[in-house]
Amino acid sequence: MQLASELWRWRGNGMAHHLQSNPTTCHWGYFTPDRKPVLEIESGETVVIETVSGAPAVLPQGPEWDVLPEHASIHAECPLPLGNGHILTGPVAVKTAQPGDVLQVDIEKIDLRTNWGWNIIRPLAGALPEDFHETTLLHIHLDKEKRIANLPWGTDLKLSPFFGVMGVAPPSEWGMITSIIPRAMGGNMDCKELGEGATFYLPVFQEGALFSTGDGHALQGDGEVNVTAIETSLTGTFRLTVRKDMHLFMPMAETATHYITFGIDPDLDNAAKQALRAMIDLICEKKNLSREQAYALCSITCDLRISQIVNQHKGIHAMLPKEAL
Repeated sequence: MQLASELWRWRGNGMAHHLQSNPTTCHWGYFTPDRKPVLEIESGETVVIETVSGAPAVLPQGPEWDVLPEHASIHAECPLPLGNGHILTGPVAVKTAQPGDVLQVDIEKIDLRTNWGWNIIRPLAGALPEDFHETTLLHIHLDKEKRIANLPWGTDLKLSPFFGVMGVAPPSEWGMITSIIPRAMGGNMDCKELGEGATFYLPVFQEGALFSTGDGHALQGDGEVNVTAIETSLTGTFRLTVRKDMHLFMPMAETATHYITFGIDPDLDNAAKQALRAMIDLICEKKNLSREQAYALCSITCDLRISQIVNQHKGIHAMLPKEAL
């Protein structure tokens, strides 16, 4: 499958698919098991995916801001059936992927697309809804070359971009689901460790896996406490590989230095237990240790961190240094 919106471009080690963001390649606010793929690739191939971020109300005005030309047309032509959520590009089907497999997502490169990002406080949202009662929108200048954010009050911060949402199609029985709540198929993970060089593993529930991404973040603290990071439009370079030698019930990840397991639940304690149990399983799989020994190792060297506490289902990610194994 190759659409007019899908191009080819050279990479250092060959060719990559290039999926542009436009009304035919984007879906707004949802994952669904039956959305048709906008691109199909072979397992192990690389795809460059463009994304946009933000509803009409957050777009800045003025010649100093690089607003992408397709942003308004996506707003106009992409329906928002669940009333809220993220603009996602995809899905990308990966040949040979079947339910029960795992999709390995190698995040090779992340580029800023615009010179601005946004952060918003909304009434009745965030970690402190009882404290903040007015909408406050910030537009933040981004230096794309230096990867620096210039905050309105004069502080400059080094950027660390990542995609807040990466996920595959959900199980058929779930039907259409919001992009806001993270679940077993991934989605709105909001884990800042999933930047350049990280590998993200997702359980597959539909033929082709059907990978979508969006919700670009230029910088975010653990917790994402007011519901938004520095939200921005990103381009990601992903290598998508079907793993038939793995089986997962929940997403997991790794970086050059750490293994990462995830817990997702409306209760933060339950999310922590999920992430910890998954890490114990991972340790026992990789080393000849008992569960008691793995539990002790987690207490000695594994960090439990809060991904986010504001998306109805809260996120915990457990990080185990690879050197501990």
